[in-house]
Amino acid sequence: MAKDSFKLIANNKKARFDYFIEETYEAGLVLHGTEVKSLRMGKCSIKESFIRIENGEVYVYGMHISPYEKGNIFNKDPMRVKKLLLHKYQINKIVGTLQQKGYTLVPLQVYLKGSLMKMEIGVARGKKLYDKRQDIAKKDQRREAEKEFKVKNL
Repeated sequence: MAKDSFKLIANNKKARFDYFIEETYEAGLVLHGTEVKSLRMGKCSIKESFIRIENGEVYVYGMHISPYEKGNIFNKDPMRVKKLLLHKYQINKIVGTLQQKGYTLVPLQVYLKGSLMKMEIGVARGKKLYDKRQDIAKKDQRREAEKEFKVKNL
């Protein structure tokens, strides 16, 4: 298996709709054996999850990893708090940014990089309702343009 192989496991589309992503970071996940097996099978949800920094350490809350079927007693709580691994200077930079008004930390996607489980997190600023409407309008325009292009090229 190639060292730089990439397999997307969970994506948080809602985060890109609700927030302007200013900066992204790649963080390692602290997991137990059966959680890794369940993630490799793609059984993960980060829709309702959020990230907090406590005592200089980064934690993800609300990330659901379905219990592994063959895990029996070794399965952990699917909603337990998981620690994220980042360098100290990255955490300090994020903390500095989050102290500004309106910034938050959101999980963007969970993926397998080589043999390691990684999470992409983003420093984000909330969108207002009119920003979301603009995004929807752009998406509709793009969809219409693709439809016209398809019709012309038949």
